[in-house]
Amino acid sequence: MKFKNIFKNKSNMTTENTEFDQELDDVTLENNANGEQLIVEELSVEEQLAKDLAHEKDKFLRLFAEFENYKKRTSKERLELFKTANQEVLLAMLPVLDDFDRATVEINKSEDENLKKGVELIHEKLKSTLVSKGLEQVEIQAGDAFNADIAEAITQIPAPSDKLKGKIVDVIEKGYKLGDKIIRYPKVVVGN
Repeated sequence: MKFKNIFKNKSNMTTENTEFDQELDDVTLENNANGEQLIVEELSVEEQLAKDLAHEKDKFLRLFAEFENYKKRTSKERLELFKTANQEVLLAMLPVLDDFDRATVEINKSEDENLKKGVELIHEKLKSTLVSKGLEQVEIQAGDAFNADIAEAITQIPAPSDKLKGKIVDVIEKGYKLGDKIIRYPKVVVGN
């Protein structure tokens, strides 16, 4: 009987072991399932990190491009400022230049060569100084087609000939530009 009891106990143990093994297998499966979930979560976390990294790279590239555009824009503005910094001074000097032009015309009528030469030297020196600062004369003359973008019509008169209709008859005041910007438009008379 003892033997039977032992056998019974053994059989009970086997049943208990089988149940224990089954529980172990269940726990292992749960761990595997959790492990797989962890792996799935890690992949999604990795994907999320990759997505965040791509987003941050995009933000960085956009910010870098914006900064480069800012640098170019400020450099261009600085160059424009340097080019046109003398604009007010040059505008103030234009009436003096006009007076010299008128004086030269009147002095050329006189017979005094020394006076002519002296005024011409001063006139040329003034013009060369203004040109060195960026001042250029707007090239326009009688007979040219009138263009409102580069000249200012102060009056219209009947054209002396058919060839001068819609064209410049006379230039009353010279125009000047500083770089590409016209700082004083030439004043002209247009034939109609």
